[in-house]
Amino acid sequence: MAENRRRKFWGWGYEDQGLTPEQQKHLAERIAQRFGLGPIEITPAPKESELNLRAPRVKPPAALEAICSTSIHDRAGHTYGKSSGDLRRAFRRYYPNPIDVVAFPRDEKELIAVLEWCDGARIAAVPYGGGSSVVGGVEPPEGDRYRGAVSIDLMHLDKVVEVDRVSRAARIQAGVYGPALDAQLKPHGLTIRHFPQSFEFSTLGGWIATRSGGHFATLYTHIDDFVESLRVVTPTGIVESRRLPGSGAGPSPDRMFIGSEGILGIITEAWMRLQDRPTFRAGASIPFPSMIKAAEAVRQISQAGLYPANCRVLDEGEAFNSGAGNGDEAVLVLAFESADHPLEPWMKRALECCADHGGKIPADAAKTRTDADATHEGSAGAWRNAFLNAPYLMDTIAAMGMVSDTFETAITWERFPEFHRQIMECARDTITRVCGKGSVTCRFTHVYPDGPAPYYTVLAPGKRGSEIEQWDEIKAAVSDKLMRLGGTITHHHSVGRYHRPWYDRQRPDGFARALKAAKLALDPRGILNPGVLIDTD
Repeated sequence: MAENRRRKFWGWGYEDQGLTPEQQKHLAERIAQRFGLGPIEITPAPKESELNLRAPRVKPPAALEAICSTSIHDRAGHTYGKSSGDLRRAFRRYYPNPIDVVAFPRDEKELIAVLEWCDGARIAAVPYGGGSSVVGGVEPPEGDRYRGAVSIDLMHLDKVVEVDRVSRAARIQAGVYGPALDAQLKPHGLTIRHFPQSFEFSTLGGWIATRSGGHFATLYTHIDDFVESLRVVTPTGIVESRRLPGSGAGPSPDRMFIGSEGILGIITEAWMRLQDRPTFRAGASIPFPSMIKAAEAVRQISQAGLYPANCRVLDEGEAFNSGAGNGDEAVLVLAFESADHPLEPWMKRALECCADHGGKIPADAAKTRTDADATHEGSAGAWRNAFLNAPYLMDTIAAMGMVSDTFETAITWERFPEFHRQIMECARDTITRVCGKGSVTCRFTHVYPDGPAPYYTVLAPGKRGSEIEQWDEIKAAVSDKLMRLGGTITHHHSVGRYHRPWYDRQRPDGFARALKAAKLALDPRGILNPGVLIDTD
């Protein structure tokens, strides 16, 4: 089941990607200097020969052997996602509960056969897109309720099957990765314009199943907005919704599966609404005296109906870390894109909103450009590069024994200032108590007329061998706090296993009962992604 380039079983990207030893050393020196630490040891990446995986508990039937793998590389690579905790467990060579078999169905017929095997043999079936989950969404269940666990990887369902240029939509198989999807749409002059940070190693089906947040900072923020219809394979049959631009015919069948995280069925195809590829661009980076001032400007912009493609506030620390600021000012990264018209009026009005709240407006910021680099230069370009490179740094950060992770939420505008103050205070106090020292920074990933989605990043020295437990303590404290203050436990990273304790408190009890009933109807033996979203009785 190997590709020409092998994915790391323990980290982000391909085996030939990542920081060089010299770059790792330089990063370690910078972090040591920043936190006043001595020399930082970098743990070598794990090797397959160092893993002692439990023998597979189940064996695929002869009819499925050709599409199944029990190799150490495939099993280890499908056991964890890509959270900091996942990377740290991999660096510890700790795989106490590995996936038993990885299935790679080549079409829907083979997928159905795999599900029938799992359903009949009491085997947990874990849907797998690109494995980029940071919330434990692709892990096998623990315990002995199931005879084993099979990871179902849809990498071969990777085609754009049909394009409707008139309606600007396409029928797309769910296993296609972001870059391959964009490449197949490009000859048609179309794009999905959904670019999560995981874009390179995540799939359409994964985006839909986890309600992924993407490129647009306003208006079309989630994959939900692009789904026209779905085709889903469940243990009790196929569910396919009608392709329509909109419908008022009862609760949406699509919405039941969007965000269902693989517990109700496996998405195999979707008709997706597309966009013409943008040709007009305008971008600017606007410094502000504080994040709160920048937030006030963003609220005005979001409520003016301007709908910028990018409208992300970086606090002073976030701007400095990414190279977008000097550490004394917050920065708003603002951009508009269009395939139809120049953008001067929209950018001009947005800049007026910024000036109203103390933003320093760059010269020629309102000018529309038609080159691809229009929004990739200066501070905006620095932030963009830092954003795209961040996953590649995680391996090294884990190897250095640092405690580094993120948490994200959403809150309404009138509550944001006090919410942000208390969350930052809670995070700083907890980091100091748990790690002795460290930092927390914030940025907005998405903004709405009624509130922002703040995203917090923690970096602190870890105690070797205890980094996972240290982060768990920090996460529990900030999660409890944001729940008490009325935020959501997750804005775009889904629930998985890691957010379950807080999701159980956030969701209404009546909805939980309805979700359990839906799972019982579609997956009566409870084999699909057990332990995610709800417990199966």
